[in-house]
Amino acid sequence: MDYGMKAKLLQHEEEEEEEEEDGDLKRRIWDESKKIWRVALPSIIARVTSFGTLVVTQSFIGHISDIDLAGYALVQTLAIRFINGLLVGMSSATETLCGQSFGAGQHHMMGIHLQRSWVIDLITITILLPILIFGTQIFKLLGEEESIANSGGYISLWFIPFIYNYVFSLTIQMYLQAQVKNMIIAWLATFQFFIHILLSILFVHKLNMGVAGAMIALSTTSWLLVIGEFIYIFGGWCPHSWKGFTIAAFKDLVPAVKLSISSGVMVCLEFWYNAVLVLLAGYTEDAGVAISAFSICLNINMWEFTISLAFLGAACVRVANELGRGNAKAVRFSVDVLLGTSIAIGVFFFVLCLVFRRKLAYLFTDDVRVADTVSDLSLLLSFSVLLNSIYPILSGVAIGAGMQATVAVINLVSYYLIGIPFGALLGYTTSLQVKGIWIGMIGGIVAQTITLVYMIIWRTNWDDEVKKVSERLGKFYLKSDGNYEQLSN
Repeated sequence: MDYGMKAKLLQHEEEEEEEEEDGDLKRRIWDESKKIWRVALPSIIARVTSFGTLVVTQSFIGHISDIDLAGYALVQTLAIRFINGLLVGMSSATETLCGQSFGAGQHHMMGIHLQRSWVIDLITITILLPILIFGTQIFKLLGEEESIANSGGYISLWFIPFIYNYVFSLTIQMYLQAQVKNMIIAWLATFQFFIHILLSILFVHKLNMGVAGAMIALSTTSWLLVIGEFIYIFGGWCPHSWKGFTIAAFKDLVPAVKLSISSGVMVCLEFWYNAVLVLLAGYTEDAGVAISAFSICLNINMWEFTISLAFLGAACVRVANELGRGNAKAVRFSVDVLLGTSIAIGVFFFVLCLVFRRKLAYLFTDDVRVADTVSDLSLLLSFSVLLNSIYPILSGVAIGAGMQATVAVINLVSYYLIGIPFGALLGYTTSLQVKGIWIGMIGGIVAQTITLVYMIIWRTNWDDEVKKVSERLGKFYLKSDGNYEQLSN
C-alpha cells in the first residue's frame, strides 16, 4: 500500500472518530437537557403562575387608583421582597440538603430536612411581622410621601396572612424539586393562578370591595396551593422521603440554621437590591410616577426572572445530585448545558421587551406619564432580562454545592458597594433620574456576574467539592430505623 493510500485511510479513520465524538456529544447534551427540563419546566410553570398572582393583583389595584398602585408597589417591592428574599434564601438550604441527600440515596433524610426548614422559617417570618404591622410608620420614616405611605401601610396589613404561605410553599417546592416530583406544583400553581383571576374579578369588580377584595383573593389562592401540596405529601405520593412527623426535626438545628442563614443572606441580597432601588426612586421628582414605573418594570423583570429561578433550581438539583453521587465530571458538563440553554432563552426575551416597549405599561395603569416612563426604561429592562439568564444559573450552581457564604460576600460587594452607590450617583447628580438608578443596578449585576463566572467556571475544583459534600452528608445523616439515632456529630 503506497503512502497516499495510507494517508487517505488515516484521514478516513480520523473523520469517523470525530463523527463518533460529535454524535456522543450531541447525545450527552440531549440527555443532560432532558434532565434539566424535567426540573426546570414544571418549576417555570409554577414560578411564573405563582408570581403572576402578585402581578395580577397589582394590575387590579392599579386600575383602582394611582395612589394605591404606588402604595402596593412600595409594599410588594420593599416589604414583601425583603421577607420573600430572606425566606427564599433560607429555604434554598433545604434545596441543597435535599438534593445532595437524594443523590446519595439518603431519601429518608429529605423529610427531616423539610421539617427542620418549617421550624426555622416559621420562627423567622414571625420575627419579621413588625415590618408589615408598622408599615405606615416605616415608610414615613424612610421619607416617602404621606399619601403613598398611608396606602402602603394599609395594604401591608393585608399581606400578613399571605406571607405565612411562604413557610410551606417555598420549602415544599424545593423538597419535591430535589426528587424531580415538582410537576404536581406546576399543576397546582396553574390552578391557583386562574382561580386567583376569577376571585379578583368577583371581589374587585362584582362585589366592589376595592383593594381589600384584591388582597383577600391573593391570600385565599396562595393557601389553596399550600393545601394541595400538603395533600400530595401526606397522601402517600412521597413514600421514600416522607416518613411522617418526627422529633428528629428539632435535633441538630444549629448546623441547619447556619446553612439557612448563609443561604438567606446570599439570595436576599439579590432580592433586596431591587427594593433599595425602588426606595431611591421615591426620592426623585414626581415620586409617585417614578415608583409606579420602576415597580412595573421590576415586576416584568421579576416575572421573567422566575424562569431564571427555575433554571437556578435545575442547576441546584443537577449539581447537588451529581455531587451527592460523587460525579465531578457530570457537574462540569451540566453547568455548560445549563448556561447555554438559559442564555438562548434570555436573548428571546431581550428582543421581546424591545418590541413591546410602551404596551407593557398599560397592563398595569392608565396613566400616560407612567407609561411614558416605562417606555423610556424599556432598553434597560431588556438588558436586565438578558443578564437574568446568566447570574442566577451560577447562583444555583453555588447553592447546589453549598457555597452560599462565598456568594453572599460577592453579592454584598457587587450590589451594595458598587451598584447602589453608582445608581444613587447617576440618579441624583445627573438628569438621568430613575434611568440612572437602573444603570447603577445593572452595573452591580455585571460585577457580580463576572465574579461568579470566574469563581464557578475557572476557579472551582469539583473533585474537592465532592469530598466536602460527602463530609456534610455524613454530618447530617440519621438512621432510618424509626428512632433516627444520630451517627455522627
